[in-house]
Amino acid sequence: MISPEKTVVGFIGTGVMGRSMAGHLLSKGYAVTVYNRTREKARELIARGALWQEDLTKLASECQAVITMVGYPHDVEEVYLGSQGLVHHARPGTYLIDMTTSSPKLAQKIYAAALAKNLYAIDAPVSGGDVGAREARLAIMAGGDGEAFAAVKPLLEVMGTNIVLQGGPGAGQHTKMCNQIAIANYMVGVCEALAYAKKAGLDPLAVIAGIESGAAASFSLSNLGRRMLAGNFDPGFYVRHFIKDMTIALEAAEEMGLMTPGLRLAKSLYEELAAQGAADCGTQALFQLYDKA
Repeated sequence: MISPEKTVVGFIGTGVMGRSMAGHLLSKGYAVTVYNRTREKARELIARGALWQEDLTKLASECQAVITMVGYPHDVEEVYLGSQGLVHHARPGTYLIDMTTSSPKLAQKIYAAALAKNLYAIDAPVSGGDVGAREARLAIMAGGDGEAFAAVKPLLEVMGTNIVLQGGPGAGQHTKMCNQIAIANYMVGVCEALAYAKKAGLDPLAVIAGIESGAAASFSLSNLGRRMLAGNFDPGFYVRHFIKDMTIALEAAEEMGLMTPGLRLAKSLYEELAAQGAADCGTQALFQLYDKA
């Protein structure tokens, strides 16, 4: 049974969101071992008592549960299925929880490889950005076996508040694609609405206050809209990672024969933004394309 008294948790990927997520586990009394390509990004966690591990294979063999929050599907594949990966070096019975937004097909591949080694793999991508990670109120979309999900839910509850098992392997990633498709369209709408407000001579902050409790309500409007107007383009979620997510969603949609013109438009706009040097900005930086038009 997973508990702070009995469970050593490995955490791989201590970036903008992973750092906060691992920090919540420490705060709840879990022993946490961290691994990251850049040790400096784990410095704060190490100072709080996390154990640093430079060897991924050792981390895999020492932990009862391992959480990953890395960048791209190729990173996920290497961490899980590479020669030094978790599937090859974790002890039987270990829970492997990938919270990266990644490919549904890859999640299914990892699940099958893990099952063959008597390991329990869960895909559990999140939504909520840097704020949700800091405040431990992420939405967590899980895919995998019900028993394994029930076993790891105490860990997930440390990091999130809306935690739903969406179905079998890959279902969490498919649900996250639904989330990203919606957000992609929201972001275009918020940018256009605020650009319209400015062109019409309105106070755009007053516009947000006037419409955010009605049918237009969204996190993108209330939170990121205010960041847009303040010129705060610091990353809560990177433009380059959002492009990655939209690419995964488009590929999956095409395989299913689904038409997604809004998603395709949003991706093209974000690619234009990235080409102008904003790949490492937050997704709210899309407003820059509209504000100078």
